[in-house]
Amino acid sequence: MSTPVRSEAWRRWFILGLLVCGAVGLVWRSVYLQWVNQDFLQNQGDARHLRVVELAANRGVIMDRNNEPLAISTPVDSVWVNPKLFLASAGSSDVALLAKSLEMKPEELSQKIGLRADREFVYVKRRVAPELAERVARLGLAGVSLQREYRRYYPMAEVAGHVVGFTSVDDEGQEGIELAFDEQLRGTRGAKRVLRDSLGNVVETVESISEPQPGQDLVLSIDRRIQYLAYRELKAAVQTHRAKSASAVILDVQTGEVLAMVNQPSFNPNNRASYDTSHNRNRAVTDLFEPGSTIKSFTVAAALEAGKITPSTVIDTAPGYMRVGRNTIRDAVNYGTIDISTVLQKSSNIGASKIAFEITPEQLWKTFSNVGFGVASGSRFPGEASGVIGDYWRWKQIQQASHSYGYGMSVTALQLARAYGVLAADGVLRPVSFVKVDEAPVGQQVMPAAVAREVRTMLESVVADAGTGKRARVTGYHVAGKTGTIHRSISGGYADDRFSALFAGIAPATKPRLAMVVVVHEPTGNEYHGGSVAAPVFARVMSGALRLLNVAPDDLQSMKVHQAALPDGAAGAGRLVRTSAGGAQ
Repeated sequence: MSTPVRSEAWRRWFILGLLVCGAVGLVWRSVYLQWVNQDFLQNQGDARHLRVVELAANRGVIMDRNNEPLAISTPVDSVWVNPKLFLASAGSSDVALLAKSLEMKPEELSQKIGLRADREFVYVKRRVAPELAERVARLGLAGVSLQREYRRYYPMAEVAGHVVGFTSVDDEGQEGIELAFDEQLRGTRGAKRVLRDSLGNVVETVESISEPQPGQDLVLSIDRRIQYLAYRELKAAVQTHRAKSASAVILDVQTGEVLAMVNQPSFNPNNRASYDTSHNRNRAVTDLFEPGSTIKSFTVAAALEAGKITPSTVIDTAPGYMRVGRNTIRDAVNYGTIDISTVLQKSSNIGASKIAFEITPEQLWKTFSNVGFGVASGSRFPGEASGVIGDYWRWKQIQQASHSYGYGMSVTALQLARAYGVLAADGVLRPVSFVKVDEAPVGQQVMPAAVAREVRTMLESVVADAGTGKRARVTGYHVAGKTGTIHRSISGGYADDRFSALFAGIAPATKPRLAMVVVVHEPTGNEYHGGSVAAPVFARVMSGALRLLNVAPDDLQSMKVHQAALPDGAAGAGRLVRTSAGGAQ
């Protein structure tokens, strides 16, 4: 009878012994982990809750020449999610609530997070508006956090969009000046080590690893006042003439600085939803076109430099057409026997061709090349086109003739403005700059000063009453310029009903300060010539630009005539500017 009692006692002691051993083991394990192996646990905890967070660097400010902002960065928040935490705790109502706060569709948000469920960090919306970020923060959802970044803002919007460009969502330059000077503007990101809670929220900054270094500021050559004026007038011209596109460039001929550059159609870099790649490119730098009659100024310059003609040389253009091989060159009317100045004034194709035949193809090509055609301007602007003037040793006689009046070659609006800047600067070619220069570059003498002045004087006749560019006149200033009307090239030849209207000019002509080119592609209606479409834009913009820059008038006689024509002799400064612009019509 005693055996069962001993058996039960043995079992109790055995179980009790196991429990004691287990307790001792637990105590020892606890002591071991808390004291002996403390570093291991600490490292494991840190690995789960300590994170290195990047600190965004403030991108440099882009300013115009008068230190007015063209691009600035403002601090904003981006919303990110830890998919593991969010999906583990969030229900369908939380997803819908977050999507509503982010102004997204619930299915779009679910898909975005679900596809990256194995990650710990996923942006769901970058650089949100402050009120939206505040809404998300108030939700207090697990795994949803905010991160401070910077958003680029462009105060002049589409007025300067093509020049300034824009940045990507990661604040990297994508177009324009933002891309060209990205390394200088970008700055260097910083980093810090932070402690996060189980929901992924930062609860403490442990240490600063490196401070963010802001990017360098950049001062452009652009004058925002002239930029706006050019934008307004070019847009109005495109709307009035229902044109396909247009560009305008204004250069300071003394420094080579770009004071204004505008295009139509334009785009607003502040509104990414409206981006259209066909509108984003800076047409004044990237798009090529045949310069037409605006090139005749340099044909005349080449012959003058070669000593083959003088301003008083006469050319017989009768009977208004000329056969060159199997081709026929025509003028608008029969101008008869005319001098070189009248060739430019009336824009005679026959006159230009006969002048070109007086010199060798190489001499004509060399003049074109010297003033910057066929090569990039060196402006550093992304996507700049070089243009084409061809190889002179391959030119046939008809090609030499067509080059003399601007067909068979291609240029950009910036190149054409730079070339007219050579005429304005007494034959000096200066590098083009989008950045404000402290001291005018010396430049390179590519044309005799006397030749440049002679051509400039002859170009003044173009804006006289009998000239094709009379609507480019600016009250109070002598203007030298040239019109151009080009048939647009199409597959198999040239279109009879599609044109480009141009005007390239210099003011004041006696002491030049500005060179400007206006190009309007495919205007519709009865007005499509350079003198009626592009010249009035030149007049209105140049009139305002000269006064904004306080350039002294060099034609006081025209001011007196204009003032006398005003009712009761009224000639307030503001009225004078407005009337002179309108009167150029």
